[in-house]
Amino acid sequence: MAQLAAAANERAGTRAAIARAQAGDYGAFDTLLEPRIEPLLRVATVIVGNDADARDATQNACVQAWRELPRLRDPDRFDAWLGRIVTNACRTILRQRRRQVIRELPIESLGETALGGSVVSTRPSLDGLGEQDALDRAFDRLHPDARAILVLHHLEDRSIAEIAGVLGLSSTTIKWRLVVARRAFRRALEVEWR
Repeated sequence: MAQLAAAANERAGTRAAIARAQAGDYGAFDTLLEPRIEPLLRVATVIVGNDADARDATQNACVQAWRELPRLRDPDRFDAWLGRIVTNACRTILRQRRRQVIRELPIESLGETALGGSVVSTRPSLDGLGEQDALDRAFDRLHPDARAILVLHHLEDRSIAEIAGVLGLSSTTIKWRLVVARRAFRRALEVEWR
């Protein structure tokens, strides 16, 4: 019961902060962003490939969110709405930059989870750096949408429903795209491990 009450109080506090921010209170907006910046930055880093571009995408998303906040209709969907803005800002950065990037976040766990046992057990033995480079290059081969879905599901541990909310798609579409993204990642790894 205490947890439910705490969650209800937190939602009420978030709604109040959103209402103040929608009225132009930048301090309230800053309060909303503070606990969300690090997770958003992690997602952006994995999608765009480096810290500098991730910071740019996150900053652009925050500016966009501030501008669009008065039009947010459902305060309970704030996190999904903000996540969608960050994902779109990452797509914009990738379209603008169109260059090869060096991955800075380790994605070993993504490789293990996305592949399951079959490919992992048959891959050649690589040293730690070679394996990480292969994972990074394989991940770089993916379309930004596939990167986003894999990152949100495997690194951020978000549910299918949460990802659907962030990306503005149905849960069925997310399930299908997750399967497709895993297959694409598996194929890209097979290419890298040849």
